[in-house]
Amino acid sequence: MPNIKDLLPFLIPLIIAELAVLGLTLHHVFTHTTYKRGTRALWVALSIVLMNSFIGPILYFFLGKEDT
Repeated sequence: MPNIKDLLPFLIPLIIAELAVLGLTLHHVFTHTTYKRGTRALWVALSIVLMNSFIGPILYFFLGKEDT
């Protein structure tokens, strides 16, 4: 098993991208009041719970974001 120090050059950009996508998702959820499906509480919970695999934010942008 590789040492954690060997994986840091790969993990740090991934963590930064993950937090950026989560931040963008939460900003959009909190600044809009209408969604295609679900409520604000649902999308906040899904985004936070499923953020480790990028699934929560991706689901929001495909299924929850209201088209303008």
